[in-house]
Amino acid sequence: GEVPTALQLEFLVRSNKTDSLILTNMKRAADQRNSLCHSAIVVAHAIMSAGTTADAFLRDNLEWLSRATNWAKFTATATLGVIHRGHVKQALSLLAPYLPQAGMSASPFSEGGALFALGIIHANNGAPIRSYLLDALRNAGTSEVVQHGCALGIGIASMGSNDDELYEELKATLFNDSAVAGEAAALAMGLVTLGSGSAKAIDEMLGYAHDTSHEKIIRGLALAIALTMYGREEEADDLVTTLLHDKDPILRYGAMYTIAFAYACTASNAALRRLLHVAVSDVSDDVRRAAVIAIGFVLAANPNQCPKVVKLLAESYNPHVRYGSAMAVGVACTGSASKEALELLAPMLADPVDYVRQGALLATSMVLMQCSDHREEGRAAEHRKHLQKVVADKHEDTMTKFGAIVATGLLDAGGRNVSISLLSKSSSRVMSSIVGVGVFTHFWFWHPLLLFVSLAFHPTCAVGLNADLAMPVWRLKSNAPPSAFAYPPPTSNEKKEAAHAAPTAVLSTSAKASKAAKSAKAAADSASAMEVDKAEEEKEKKAREAEKEAKAAVEAMLGTLKELNERGSVSASLAAELTRLAETGEGEDTTRALGAMAGAIEAAHARGDLATAARTAMRKHQPKASGEEPAEPPFSILENPARVLRTQERVISLLPNSRYTPVAKGRVSGIIMLTDQTPDAEQELLP
Repeated sequence: GEVPTALQLEFLVRSNKTDSLILTNMKRAADQRNSLCHSAIVVAHAIMSAGTTADAFLRDNLEWLSRATNWAKFTATATLGVIHRGHVKQALSLLAPYLPQAGMSASPFSEGGALFALGIIHANNGAPIRSYLLDALRNAGTSEVVQHGCALGIGIASMGSNDDELYEELKATLFNDSAVAGEAAALAMGLVTLGSGSAKAIDEMLGYAHDTSHEKIIRGLALAIALTMYGREEEADDLVTTLLHDKDPILRYGAMYTIAFAYACTASNAALRRLLHVAVSDVSDDVRRAAVIAIGFVLAANPNQCPKVVKLLAESYNPHVRYGSAMAVGVACTGSASKEALELLAPMLADPVDYVRQGALLATSMVLMQCSDHREEGRAAEHRKHLQKVVADKHEDTMTKFGAIVATGLLDAGGRNVSISLLSKSSSRVMSSIVGVGVFTHFWFWHPLLLFVSLAFHPTCAVGLNADLAMPVWRLKSNAPPSAFAYPPPTSNEKKEAAHAAPTAVLSTSAKASKAAKSAKAAADSASAMEVDKAEEEKEKKAREAEKEAKAAVEAMLGTLKELNERGSVSASLAAELTRLAETGEGEDTTRALGAMAGAIEAAHARGDLATAARTAMRKHQPKASGEEPAEPPFSILENPARVLRTQERVISLLPNSRYTPVAKGRVSGIIMLTDQTPDAEQELLP
């Protein structure tokens, strides 16, 4: 719906913590002449900035970006859709420079990419843009690239709509028998008829798959047939049997994805038996790989089972089966940081085959998404170092580098505020997520399909709404130290100093020297009286410097306070109290005023009147000389809208005497409808 999309967009924009230095380092490390690495960095940037509307990295590197040509240009333009996903109101104006213009012909690749981007922005909410995309498809003429982008855009925007007019228009494009346009049209037909189980659509698609000689079109149709049977479970069995007996391996490949989509998140034993049988018996490597990947979808609701089921397959002599087992674990265990999953993937990170290493890197990033363990020796930190090493290694295979770059993007997806989830909070299947990840796994054949993964991104947030669907000032308590669920530390290019200095050697002459020093000290003691005055001067100088530092800290603190107050993070009463304390210390007593302000900030934080992020922002201005670093509190206060990780939900509680309480008892994440306990009092809303 429009309201949840707008709220999630606002959360992602407000909370964006994308680390652009990671992208800059990858850009420097990757081979400048390698177009595949260039394209991978553009895609990684889109994934890292998904939904945040932040495209500063692209603007700062326009000359580097302009090296993208042909299909790389198509993908680069389409990434704008991922970055601005959900930004429905300004979609056309944002993409205007790239969209087809009447009487003007720019690059067909940027036009096609812009139409694809338009579909991604309107994903699952295609009504406002339906007629525009339909007209663009009709006016595309003979340009295969524009038709390709437009068809993909229509498919994403009108997913599951079962719109006959769109279906017939896409079918007409398919029947032109153009390999490039036909593949996208076929996939779009499957997206439009998603989950309908339409016998007419399946007969037409299967019939044309037998008639055409284009492998790309057959692959698009195989995936479209699978999408049409989404969620149909036993209803799909007869179709799967028909496809499995087909002599064309691409249609048998489609049978595997039909099982994946029909039985997603069901843990069906019958489906698993069928997939395991094909995984070890089919003559086509593609079909065997697809069968193993499909196991991940079937077991997505039981992530602990997946590593056990694919354990033996992960040790297969066939590299395609090993790749499939890696991706299956990535799909099923995404965001779980499962120890079993990571242990199964670890040997594949050093596999002798490049694409198996690629799959293992991607799957490990999916498993470690939003992992809260940021210790130096933790799994997430080790994986980040490994990714940097692979990207920078001049002798590494390009396919593995490509996987490492995209995996880096997945690790920090959506400004570090989203995770991939195939199930909702109520454990029901999320259609767009399952489809997004399913089509994403097809990047093996066609790299622009990487962008479908953005359909599976779900913001890990708690957004409280009042009866008018507005966001009031509301806070939650996380009963764990702030560092337990903090963002990963920012990247730094500074090299760490050696941990310990080498021990100083003590020579035999040192003992004699120390005796001489003692006698010299005795003589110096007699002259110490003369230095007392000098010490007093030093003391006064230090006091003046401390006062100067305190004054600068108070000014900086007041500046931050003003910003936080304007943002709604600090209440007007607390801002007035802190300003009054600062004013009382003007003149000679600024150090005492600074201490009083720090005390007031800590007291407000302890009461729950000040969020931990606001406390940290103000306390960071305190001079280090005025005392030790403030101790980390054993809890943190989160303000609406808040980032709440899946593993954090168990330690979230309401603050005592909170003005607002959730309508659904115990709900602490997602969009939370709130009841106002004092409806007659004036509400403080976020700006």
